Parts: sequence; structure tokens; C-alpha cells
Amino acid sequence: MVKFSIKDLNIWFGSAQALKNVSLDIQAHEILSVIGPSNSGKTTFLRTLNQLNALNTHLKMKGAVLFEDKDILKIDVELLRRKVGMVFALPLPLPLSIFDNVAYGIKMQGVKDKKQLAPRVEEALKEGHIWDEVKDRLSESAFKLSGGQQQRLCIARTLAVKPDVVLFDEPCSGLDPISTARVEETMLKLKEKYTIVLVTNNVKQAARISDDTGFMLLGELVEFGKTKDIFTAPRDKRTEDYITGRYG
Repeated sequence: MVKFSIKDLNIWFGSAQALKNVSLDIQAHEILSVIGPSNSGKTTFLRTLNQLNALNTHLKMKGAVLFEDKDILKIDVELLRRKVGMVFALPLPLPLSIFDNVAYGIKMQGVKDKKQLAPRVEEALKEGHIWDEVKDRLSESAFKLSGGQQQRLCIARTLAVKPDVVLFDEPCSGLDPISTARVEETMLKLKEKYTIVLVTNNVKQAARISDDTGFMLLGELVEFGKTKDIFTAPRDKRTEDYITGRYG
């Protein structure tokens, strides 16, 4: 099943073109990794999927982005962002307890009764692979967690509102190898329930966990396909040069 279908997507911020004729389908319950050097358009592409780019008043967009066959421009923005959650590069816990961090989005949806909140918070923390580490500390400040734990808490907070898709923008860029491995393990487990789109500068990470990979360069989607094909038999020399470390 196709979750997102992107067709001839072009994006400008003012006079600067960030994306050029990008077309691809994102399959449900898979991990798509988007790789490429800095300023290649990866994050712009990611933020298009839940209309975060629309916050820029200089945005101009041509082409189509369909979410479950519906034009995202015709979907209520709040509904779209509830269905398409995002985890950012740096963990951004709220200045609240661990429990209230995860419960925040659920409360915003109108659920106030702690008897209803508690099982949903527990479920989200388990999906974020952090429950066992925090189950006896739920009333503590989220700022007492390590960086890797804070990132998994932010993943749990995103999952608590039950999205269909989770966007990850370089979620391991500031983490140590052990924390990175735990976040990757979490993502692999999550694709059973969710569709994952991952922007990463770590080509080895893309090779380890993604089903499909897209390589972007200067706003162009140079190559897109099954990860094993991209990494073992790239069709474009620019792709080969990037994944072998010749540039980027």
C-alpha cells in the first residue's frame, strides 16, 4: 500500500529552489531513508510531508503530494500533523515530568482522565523502548534523562497521539553509538505499526535499517530504490561516490 505519493514536486523559498522535480512513492510499514550531503534538500522534503514548510511565508510549491490518495493541501493541517508526526534532530522534552511529556498530546486531544491517560502513556513508552528505564520515575523531570533517553521519550510522545507516519530528521545526530543503536532498534520495531521516513547523514545507518533509500543532491532525487540495490549496485555514479565517501 502506498502511504505517500510525491509527483513532480518543486519547492522554492523566495528565488532559491530547494527541490527539483522529485517523484517517489512511500510504502506503508516500511522505512524510507533519505540520504545526501548538507543542503541537498533532505529536510525540506521531509518537512513537506506534514506541511511544516508552510510556516515559511516565502514558500512556493508546484507538483503534488498525496497522503493516502488525498492532496495534503486539502487536508486540515492539524489533522495532517496528527497523522504524520515528527521527531527532530535534537531531543526537545517539555519542562514537565516524564509522564506529562507523553500525556501532553493526548490531553490536547481532549483526554483528561488519568485512568485513560495512564495506559496510553505506558503503551507509548513501551513502543518508544524506554518504559523499563522510566516506569519507576514517571513523576521526575524529563530533563533528568540522558540524551538518548530524551530522544526515545520524544519518540514516545509522538507515538502517544497515534499517528500513521513518523518522520525522523537525523534523530541520532547528537547521540552516542549505544543510544543510536537503541533508537534504530526502536525504529525497526515501529515499522510493524507505522510508516517511517528517516533523514540521515549516516549512510551506514540507512544501509542497516531502511527498506528503501533515496539519494538527494542539490535538490534533485538522483536515485531511489531498494536499499540493498542502492548500496550494492547504484545506477548513478554520484550515488556511488557519496555512499563510498568520495564526497559529502
